[in-house]
Amino acid sequence: MALWGGRFSGAADSRFKRFNDSLPVDYRLVQQDITGSIAWAGALKQVGVLNDLEHGTLIKALHDLAASVTEEQILDSGAEDIHSFVESALIDKVGDLGKKLHTGRSRNDQVATDLKLWCKDQGEAMIEALVRVQQQLLELAQREAQTVLPGYTHLQRAQPITFGHWAMAYVEMMERDLLRVKDALNRLDTCPLGSGALAGTAYPVDRQALAHALGFRQASNNSLDSVSDRDHVIELCSAASISMMHLSRMAEDLIFYNSGEAGFIELSDSVTSGSSLMPQKKNPDALELIRGKTGRVYGALIGILTTMKALPMAYNKDMQEDKEGLFDAIDSWLICLDMSALVLEGVKVNSQRTLAAAQQGYANATELADYLVAKGMPFRQAHHVVGEAVLAAIDAGKALEDFSLPELQAFSSVIESDVYQHLTIDACLAKRVAKGGTSLAQIAQALDQQKASAEQAVADRASVGGTAPQQVRHALDLSQQRLNAHKAELLSVRPARLSDVAAIHRINSYWAELGETLPRTRDEILQDVLDFSVAEQDGKVVGCASLYIYTTGLAEMRSVGIDPEHHGQGQGRALVDYMLQRGRELELEKVIVLTRVAGFFGKLGFAEINKEVLPEKVMKDCDRCPRQNACDEVAMAYSFA
Repeated sequence: MALWGGRFSGAADSRFKRFNDSLPVDYRLVQQDITGSIAWAGALKQVGVLNDLEHGTLIKALHDLAASVTEEQILDSGAEDIHSFVESALIDKVGDLGKKLHTGRSRNDQVATDLKLWCKDQGEAMIEALVRVQQQLLELAQREAQTVLPGYTHLQRAQPITFGHWAMAYVEMMERDLLRVKDALNRLDTCPLGSGALAGTAYPVDRQALAHALGFRQASNNSLDSVSDRDHVIELCSAASISMMHLSRMAEDLIFYNSGEAGFIELSDSVTSGSSLMPQKKNPDALELIRGKTGRVYGALIGILTTMKALPMAYNKDMQEDKEGLFDAIDSWLICLDMSALVLEGVKVNSQRTLAAAQQGYANATELADYLVAKGMPFRQAHHVVGEAVLAAIDAGKALEDFSLPELQAFSSVIESDVYQHLTIDACLAKRVAKGGTSLAQIAQALDQQKASAEQAVADRASVGGTAPQQVRHALDLSQQRLNAHKAELLSVRPARLSDVAAIHRINSYWAELGETLPRTRDEILQDVLDFSVAEQDGKVVGCASLYIYTTGLAEMRSVGIDPEHHGQGQGRALVDYMLQRGRELELEKVIVLTRVAGFFGKLGFAEINKEVLPEKVMKDCDRCPRQNACDEVAMAYSFA
């Protein structure tokens, strides 16, 4: 039976009933409607409308309904909306007593309350889903912090960055999404119940106590605004739309990176599908659907904005259109967040392809311009000079760093032999040390800041809208553990400079005194400084290694050492990985090492070999070794073939 039938003598047309009824959409609010009814029963008891027995009977019946009701029961009831269903079901249980519950209450403030309760409940799921995506991005950033990636503008290769820096860009976007959700939840945390149809209730209920009973921060201030307000629907649809835009951009990047033309990443089989015709295809369907569903979420935002744009005060039936778009937008957003986390979890990065791509396209042109500026040339002139150099390089089919010094000096006389150290990928990355840059130190700092920010977001959420889900805290705990575990890996490994000689000598001397490496004098290190690379953390050299080339295709990794205060934190692996990368760039065939920690090098791809096969030039250094008569070193080799 309709809640408003007394005024009418004729029945509604069945077509109008189907058009008018909202139950197929608002059935999802059943638990919120029951929760609001329980609180309203308490308010009616306080003002004497219900006695203790009536109140107790209604509360029990409402709890029983909450525990037993099913979606099928609701949809088969033929009720006009969820409020009609709950009231009818209550009357079936307790008789005419059920009719007293609506005293002083309107469906206008009832639906506004139900919808806000639903939004508050969904807020927890939104935060949890966003944090999961952030966590996967943080893990990717940690894992690929040193992986070189070409940065793009206009889809043209621009400057080299790292894959970790790319991932952290989307962490920042997700952080803003979290703040928007939290902001919207904070603003909607006012309770409309007790506002009546538009002018307020005639019963002296304590609306502040009623709001607290329902978990709201406070009661709304104006009854007319309370039943007319759908800003919370608009704000959540807006937050979802902006977040979906971020997810769509990320999806587009990953689709491009996954393409055969780029080959930067490989997506997991679990989020891809094949072609019914072409057996070789592996399609990025999850990412494409995320891109596609973005427009669907946008549509919900435009729909509710258009619905509300010219409505007079107070409630109008147009506002029944608020829920379908909201429900669909939040559902679509949450599943896309879930898929995004799943995609990121399985991404495999091809660091060789990303490095090769970053070395092409004259990504170091800006560094050459900066070099000229440092030599005193105005930037606009430097920009023009480098443009001419790039044009010549394109014509010659070579990279800028492949020009000989006289060839470079033909473009500007201020260019000297030190220019080449500024044209390497490592130099391009290492210079970006300002806040927000792509240097490894800045990525490490950004990771730490994000961890602290995420923890604060959870604390704030607990204060404005309830306790954060256990899963969110667990995710943040895992994220913190991983941040601590990987922090040592976020080192700046770079070619050694003259200013590093003292630190290299100090580290080498420490391990030489223990008999773990060959001693090197300060002058020897100075003469061979171009062979060395160093690991730097917080501006301090904490490790060193050298790559000594014997013949074409063969080099030895020597003088690998870590500052004893930083030992065991991953610096050794970072140095070895870096030296192997240098070997690839130099087109070496093999790198050898004499070591007492064969297990360490074995994990990095080195294989044990017979010392007898080593060239005499390698073995002659044994004359200087304090353990030459009781050698326990193992010979190992890393092959690039």
